[in-house]
Amino acid sequence: MAYIDYYKILQVDKKASADQIKKAYRKLARKYHPDMNPGDKEAEKKFKEINEANEVLSNPENREKYDKYGEHWKHGEEYEKAQQQQRQYQQSQNYGGNYGGFSGGDFGGGEDFSDFFQSMFGGAGAGFGRSSRGGASGKFKGQDVEAELNLHLRDAAKTHQKTFEINGKKVRITIPAGIADGQKIKLKGHGNPGFNGGPNGDLFITFNISEDHHFKRNGDNLSSMVEIDLYTAVLGGEVTIPTLDGSVNLVVKPETQNNTKVRLKGKGFPVYKKEGEFGDLFVTYLVKLPTHLTQREKELFQELKNLKK
Repeated sequence: MAYIDYYKILQVDKKASADQIKKAYRKLARKYHPDMNPGDKEAEKKFKEINEANEVLSNPENREKYDKYGEHWKHGEEYEKAQQQQRQYQQSQNYGGNYGGFSGGDFGGGEDFSDFFQSMFGGAGAGFGRSSRGGASGKFKGQDVEAELNLHLRDAAKTHQKTFEINGKKVRITIPAGIADGQKIKLKGHGNPGFNGGPNGDLFITFNISEDHHFKRNGDNLSSMVEIDLYTAVLGGEVTIPTLDGSVNLVVKPETQNNTKVRLKGKGFPVYKKEGEFGDLFVTYLVKLPTHLTQREKELFQELKNLKK
């Protein structure tokens, strides 16, 4: 297996800061996301590589291990311990027999390890992870996988299913209404395969919720801004307000001031995993002044001004 350069995949320098790595990942994830490239297998492959690279480099502890052990950073420490045991055995037994569950002799083979890993340790051990009876002695959990899922605000407001592919397998999840921006969920056993018969890793999905052009979200509440004309603001009237589940008509009181805020109870965002519960919608009125007035209209406004003196 060839060494995979995660820094190269994310197009960042090895000395890149955490913020630089995050920005690079988000940019590339948007570019190669399957939703943006339907049917494009090459983009799909690239997307997987980007997520794998971000999984390692975005975590300071994982990144340190990767810089030391390469692609197989998760099992590097175990391998190093195995080598130490082998050296101890060779020193005490003059290179004979077996010790601590690891066979003596030259470390050959190594086809399960990256070129970079082999270059550091001189080849993977044929006896690594095996007992004197030839059975597996070390089972390690597979790497966890970090992924991001982009959702529109309106999609996040309803329970729905989403299907995507991880490690060549299709995964279908049900996304509950009310999922929050930045919220992370765990899918047990959907990460990378385990090592030496160990369990699969887990899949962690972080949700990125984009805002709607009508609404801004604040927890379970929504806010929006609606223009009303001067005449409705002064005399009162009705205005149509968009909500997540359709439009409603609101009565505007006479002499409504600019930036007046009204509350529509229960018209906000659904509460996560609480069926039938919703936040509120706060609507701010923006009074729009008339333009391109005729001479007669200007005269009427002047008359009103004189009446107020």
